[in-house]
Amino acid sequence: MKDFFNEFWKFLKAWFDFLFIRVYRYFSKFELGKSKFVEKLYKGRGRLARPFVHSGMTGMVVLGVLIAPVVAPSFPGFSKDSLSEVPSPSSILSSIAEGEEITTEISEKPRAEIIDYVVQPGDTVSGIAKKFGISIDTIRWANDLTSVVSIKPGQVLKIPPVTGVIHKVKKGDTVYSIAKYYSTDPQGIVDYPFNTFVNDETFALAVGQILIVPDGVKPKEIPWSPGAYIAQKTPDAGTVVASGKFVWPASGIISQGFRWYHKAIDIANRDLPPVLAADSGKVLVAGWPDNVGYGNRVVIDHGNGFITLYGHLNRIYVVAGQTVKRGDQIGQMGSTGRSTGPHLHFEIRQNGTLVNPLDFLK
Repeated sequence: MKDFFNEFWKFLKAWFDFLFIRVYRYFSKFELGKSKFVEKLYKGRGRLARPFVHSGMTGMVVLGVLIAPVVAPSFPGFSKDSLSEVPSPSSILSSIAEGEEITTEISEKPRAEIIDYVVQPGDTVSGIAKKFGISIDTIRWANDLTSVVSIKPGQVLKIPPVTGVIHKVKKGDTVYSIAKYYSTDPQGIVDYPFNTFVNDETFALAVGQILIVPDGVKPKEIPWSPGAYIAQKTPDAGTVVASGKFVWPASGIISQGFRWYHKAIDIANRDLPPVLAADSGKVLVAGWPDNVGYGNRVVIDHGNGFITLYGHLNRIYVVAGQTVKRGDQIGQMGSTGRSTGPHLHFEIRQNGTLVNPLDFLK
C-alpha cells in the first residue's frame, strides 16, 4: 500500500511539473508577444491613431448590426409588421430634395483633412481660395494648375486645410529639411495640430505619411501672390508702438503668425537676443513648471486685464512675484520645450482671451 501511494505521489508531481512547464511557456510567449506589440504601437502611436479609431468604429457598427435582430424584440411595441412602415432612405431623400436646390455648405470649423471640391459655374481660383480661407497658390500647388484660368465646371480640386503645401514624406525627410525645402519655419509644421510624429520629442516622421506644411512655398516657382510670402521683420526690441500699450519683446523675424491653432506670434532670431517685458507688471510665472510645451517661460500680469507670455526662453532673468517695468530684460531667446529652433513664442491675453499680438504691436 505504501508503494502505491509513493507511485501515485510521483505521478501527481510529474503531472504538475508537466502542466506548470506548459503553462509557463505559454504565458512567457504571450507576455513576450504582448510586449513587442505594445512597443510597436508606442513607436507608431501618431501614425496608427487614426487607423485604430476607424477600425474601432467599424467594429462597433458591425457589432450593432449583428445584435440588432436579437435585442429588437425586447423593445416595447416592436413587431415585424412595423418594419414595413419605415420609409426607405431613398424615398426620404427624394422627398427632401424635391423642389429644393442642393448647395454646398462650407463648415467654419477647423478641419484636418484635404477635401475635394467640385468647381461650379462662375467659380474662380481666387474665389475658391477666399471661400476656404487659403491662398490661391495653395490650390494651385495641390492641383498642379498651370494658370488662374485653368479650371472648369465639374473639375474636382483638392483643397488643403490651411495655406501652404502638401508633402508626402520620403526616406531621409525631417521637419527641418522639409521646412528648408519649402522656405518656411519648422516650428509651423510642428505646431500644426493635425500633423503627427513617430516620436513627439524628436519630431521623427514616417515614410509615406502626408504632412501639411503651413506657409510653405514650392521651390523654383514664382508665387501668384508673392506679397503673402515676404518675411516681416520686427522693429528694434523695446520700440514703443503707436498704441502706447506694448513694446516689441524681441527683435528678429516673425516666423509664424496668429492662427486658430497657434494663438500667438513667433519671433525667430539665431543671435539669441534678450527678451523684454512688453509692459510694466508683476511676474506670475518664471520657469518651466510642467517640463513640456512652452519650455522656460515668463508670464506677466499687467494689472489692466492684459497678461503676456514669453515662451521657449534659454535663460530667465526674473522670479515670480517680481515687479518689472516696460522694456526690462526678463530673459534670453532660446529653444526649450516643444521647439525646433531659437525663437520667442509671444502671447497676449485680454481678459482671459488670447488675442493677436500684432493688433497691439504694430
